[in-house]
Amino acid sequence: MGVHEQELFFLLGPSGCGKTTLLRLIAGFYQPDAGQLFFGDKPMSGVPPHRRNAGMVFQNYALWPHLTVAENVAYGLEVRAVSATEKKQRVAEALAIVQMEKYADRTPNQLSGGQQQRVALARALVIKPDVLLLDEPLSNLDARLRLEMREEIRRIHAQTKITTIYVTHDQKEALSLADRMAVMRDGVIEQIGDPRTVYRAPVNRFVADFIGETNWLAAEVQGQFDGGMRLKTDFGEFRAQANANLTIGQKVWLGFRPEAVEFGAGPGNSLAMAIAQVSYLGEIEQYELRLSPAVTVKAFEQNPQEVRRAGELLTVHVRPQNLLVLPAQ
Repeated sequence: MGVHEQELFFLLGPSGCGKTTLLRLIAGFYQPDAGQLFFGDKPMSGVPPHRRNAGMVFQNYALWPHLTVAENVAYGLEVRAVSATEKKQRVAEALAIVQMEKYADRTPNQLSGGQQQRVALARALVIKPDVLLLDEPLSNLDARLRLEMREEIRRIHAQTKITTIYVTHDQKEALSLADRMAVMRDGVIEQIGDPRTVYRAPVNRFVADFIGETNWLAAEVQGQFDGGMRLKTDFGEFRAQANANLTIGQKVWLGFRPEAVEFGAGPGNSLAMAIAQVSYLGEIEQYELRLSPAVTVKAFEQNPQEVRRAGELLTVHVRPQNLLVLPAQ
């Protein structure tokens, strides 16, 4: 795995998959059992954390409660024996980047969670790191503050252009911020790619289900033709985009996202179902549709206009380009 220079790279996966362990290996807190780690062309084997020039922002901020904001930010410079004049200048620059200049003389207990997170970011930035490591930095914030800090992290990265590795289990954070992401499971990287590719072309069901919701139907490949492929399911025939890696008669999973479901009959790929449940959320309406006693389908409708009730019959369709077809394993 390689992270590009100046990239905002995400490590994404469920709890216990190894994201934070990998981040701590990069920071130098752990040593790898095998393989090598490089910062650019510099091998990091045996290099202690304080000599790697990596800035790390922890989940719990890890600010010194007895120090002021400015003193917290300056801590890494104290260790590096930076002169008083340069230290003052660099602390002021770091606080300006995170827009916390006017709070320099306060202590952490006088700050909100979002402000403490900004201070932790400034402390990591002040050493001018080669790599910035963020370990679930927004997990302790409420929903509104998380959205605000996402935009701040995007702005700060664009301003500083520091190579950044960001650990999270929040798919929305990764999709909205990442240049590229790695989806992990049980210590293994399942897929690396930009957010759009990982979301629209997952390599397996785990990635598809982790990065978003997906409806799945068991299917069998019936035939391939120019630009397309026929699939047989218990609920009718579907047409998807061609896939040269699949063969006639092969068992596959046919998947589609809830937001890919379109209401009304289409030229193909249609399903007739009964509405089992409706949840109105303002900008979106969520449906649970019953395809059979044992099979339900989730569907989302943006900007809903029509009022539909549980028990009503409904026909929907999915365009071929919005179908996921993955080998059954």
